[in-house]
Amino acid sequence: MSIDYLRGMLSERLESARQAGTYKKEQVITTRQGTRICVEPAGEVINFCANNYLGLSGNETLVERAKEALDRHGFGLSSVRFIVGTHKIHKELESRVAAFVGKQDAILYSSCFDANGGLFEVLFDDRDAVLSDALNHASLIDGIRLCKAQRFRYDHLDMQDLEDELIRARQARMKAIVTDGVFSMDGEMAPLPQICDLAEEHDALVIVDDSHATGFIGPDGRGTSEYHGVGDRVHVITSTFGKALGGASGGFTAGPPEVVEALRQFSRPYLFSNTLAPVIVATTLAVLDLLDESGEPRERLQANQRKFRRLITEAGFDVIPGDHPIVPIMLYNARLATDIADELLAEGVYVIGFSYPVVPQGLARIRVQLSAAHTDEQIEKAVGAFVRTGEKHGILGLGRDGIMRKFGP
Repeated sequence: MSIDYLRGMLSERLESARQAGTYKKEQVITTRQGTRICVEPAGEVINFCANNYLGLSGNETLVERAKEALDRHGFGLSSVRFIVGTHKIHKELESRVAAFVGKQDAILYSSCFDANGGLFEVLFDDRDAVLSDALNHASLIDGIRLCKAQRFRYDHLDMQDLEDELIRARQARMKAIVTDGVFSMDGEMAPLPQICDLAEEHDALVIVDDSHATGFIGPDGRGTSEYHGVGDRVHVITSTFGKALGGASGGFTAGPPEVVEALRQFSRPYLFSNTLAPVIVATTLAVLDLLDESGEPRERLQANQRKFRRLITEAGFDVIPGDHPIVPIMLYNARLATDIADELLAEGVYVIGFSYPVVPQGLARIRVQLSAAHTDEQIEKAVGAFVRTGEKHGILGLGRDGIMRKFGP
């Protein structure tokens, strides 16, 4: 009886998602990650939805380094770090990545989701307060929920509301402002100078998840702290190796040595998860070598995203302004976003429609992500396909109000 009820309830929920256009299909690729991939059954398409910002996911130099690492270190260590899972290269990567983001020490996790999930419970209890941007990543939200601190949510990027919440939390023993460095659905950067000003005025910590910035934002690609010139004013940084830094997996937390050592002793995702595979560690070290050698991929990425933004905006689409390779094309209606993404795939352009609960209700969109590896020809082809689908649906130049009137929320 119970399993039949559960299956029936979930079937209804899944069908509702399909009808609403919020059902998430998993497209199967059959080739190496890159700007051109093969997707079943569509065939070869231009890929505009990977987090492969620097084009390193299929980089031949990194593939060779990974092969060498497999031969030298084996496939896995079959252990957590404090038993027999700490290899010399883990310590080397922790030292390198801490220096890269301008912190004293760092600790590795299997993902940034785990880094965020294991952070707050160690640092804060019910005497403390955590102040979180309303659009922070799910991993930050979940990590904060796991600790007993008082929780305050401030309106997205609203510094006046943040200040009001800091005043409300003034009795707390410790206060921590928590934000994405770059918000993954909008491509917007957090105003870190203003956040740091408020933190210093109200004696608060600043914690930044820089997953969509590490490796390519800032003069040397060291993230939003470098971009804004506030490296010494941000206290803790979490981030990932699974995006710009090769696109495999793994994450880290970087900060003061006392914070990192406390995480080694008490952070549950670190203590109870297998160590990061040696092949990923060794290859990520090779990624950092590549970043030290040349800034050309970062420059090419910046040129690509600016070109796409200019062309797609001139075509009449509603685009959230920014200067980041995440380019949200706002469609507001979930079914419309899904339909347009499907039609673009049929034209050989692979993008994904995003809708609730990934983004708030009524803010459905297609998120285009540029890579340093995209060519001018690929960018122009994508814009052309967008224009044809936009003309078909009659949405060019409509803006939010026009789209909502035509299609509804």
